[in-house]
Amino acid sequence: MENSALSSDLAILRQKADGYVAGKTAPLPRIGISANRKEGISCIADPYCQAVLLAGGAPAILPVMTDVGALAAVADTLDGLILSGGGDMDPSFWAEAPVPELDGVDAFRDAFDFLLLRLAFIRQIPILGICRGHQVINVAFGGTIYQDIHTQFSAAALPHSQTEPRHCATHTVTLADMPSALRAIVPGKNEWAVNSLHHQAVKAVAPGLIATATAPDGINEGIELPEYPLFGVQWHPEQMAVNGDEDMLHLFRFHVRRAAAFAKARRLHSRILTVDAHTDAPMVYAGDFDLGLRTGGVFNPPYTESKVNLPLMELGRLDAVCMAAYVPQGERTEVACLQAWAYALDRLAQILRQAQLHPSRAGIARTPDDLIRLKREGKKAILPALENGYAIGKDLGRLKTLKRWGVCYITLCHNGANDICDSATGQPEWGGLSPFGRKAVHEMNRLGILIDVSHAAETTFYDVLNESRAPVIASHSSVRALCNHPRNLTDDQIRALAAKGGVVHICLYTGFIRENSGETGCPEATLSDAVRHIGHAVRLAGVDHVGIGSDFDGGGELIGCRAANELIQITVRLLEEGYSDEDIRKIMGGNLLRVMQTVQDVRI
Repeated sequence: MENSALSSDLAILRQKADGYVAGKTAPLPRIGISANRKEGISCIADPYCQAVLLAGGAPAILPVMTDVGALAAVADTLDGLILSGGGDMDPSFWAEAPVPELDGVDAFRDAFDFLLLRLAFIRQIPILGICRGHQVINVAFGGTIYQDIHTQFSAAALPHSQTEPRHCATHTVTLADMPSALRAIVPGKNEWAVNSLHHQAVKAVAPGLIATATAPDGINEGIELPEYPLFGVQWHPEQMAVNGDEDMLHLFRFHVRRAAAFAKARRLHSRILTVDAHTDAPMVYAGDFDLGLRTGGVFNPPYTESKVNLPLMELGRLDAVCMAAYVPQGERTEVACLQAWAYALDRLAQILRQAQLHPSRAGIARTPDDLIRLKREGKKAILPALENGYAIGKDLGRLKTLKRWGVCYITLCHNGANDICDSATGQPEWGGLSPFGRKAVHEMNRLGILIDVSHAAETTFYDVLNESRAPVIASHSSVRALCNHPRNLTDDQIRALAAKGGVVHICLYTGFIRENSGETGCPEATLSDAVRHIGHAVRLAGVDHVGIGSDFDGGGELIGCRAANELIQITVRLLEEGYSDEDIRKIMGGNLLRVMQTVQDVRI
């Protein structure tokens, strides 16, 4: 780090600036620091910037403002964010009246912090909250704070507003006995010595956040959002870090490393083509829908916004989604099949309509070349798909129609047998593929339509591998060895799929990632669990045969990866796991492109 005055000679300073050559190493991660505001002046104490510099980051002070467009533009340039300390918060943000002990508040700065936090979070930018910033995080996620510890806290509080110098520790905090960012920073250390410069503090920890550190008097000193790069501390580590405290410097290094990983993931997404192999957005809407909007999904439980749309894809730097027209399994009468076919065409028409609604933002991709072209044009790609071959009834001619409509793959069945095959759930009927199903496989090969064996029974799976002249995919299936569910693939199935050149796309549906997930007393499935599924499949089949199919808007979501903007967290995790850029290119879409190209090339 070089952070001192160099010279008063302008020639020397010009030479220093002109002589700097970027690109020798990865650029320093850019860490935004929210400014304090005093008498209308945006400002920040030097130790915040010095601590970031010491940790290997490039600090950028963010002035207090509430112009959302300007803040969003700033957020787009950041690799990490620090919410700094400062004055008291307006208690109206957590629906309380002010107490007499409340120091002067600045609602304008409060609004700035809350806007900046939200904009950073939806972009998955790593976030560290310090003192007031720690409290801002808690309130933003639905928690409350003490306006004044000494009059509102039920027990005797320590003198948290210390008179000792700011770099001096005045008490310890005990780390919670659970995995956390603070425990990862200095492994094996259960207590930290900290300073104390506040009279407000976290009261009720927000839903979804966890308490990670506590002072001897019971005051919360640390929070984080599990599986996300977001945590806060009540003390002022920057004051201690710049005065030689190695633990506090490690805290900043940890945050800067997270920012560097995120920056690398964003650069990688700018170079590679990323594809989510299975989403169900058409299912959560009734009638017309518009992927240019954030709101409108009506899935059960009701979502206030869909999990796959153009704004979320843009925020998460996701290039393409396979969007399935899902058709529920119904009766197999002629009338019911005609109704299912009409419904499938209606949903597909809505998918195709998105390119007409947003010609400057999105396009329909029918081939790998289309995907590459749309990426080059700066547009998001939508690949139409059909989930449940029930929609074609017993009419092979409908496959030609689906091909004309741009359908890239067909999931042969859903929950229950149909006229094509047996399903992984429900009663078996055919012992695998039906005679008609074998003809359908051959016709899909001829037309260059990918065959999707997700939802298929094991007997169907192996029949398809035997019948198909081209590789097949599982668009959204996970590993049965890690989660014993019939919708997941066994190790033998994964190996067999790979041997035929296919790809298993790990599904982010919680029940396919962790057994009994979400049931009473059972933890919810997480992104870390999904990364283990990815690793298992890679070890079995090789990195050329694994991808991602989120099942977003079809029930798919995990703690740590809940929507299209958060898929970049998989890239970050894979980088941290040691996967190469080329490995990640394949997993995040390259393998699906290869199989699409092969299937379209073998048409006869």
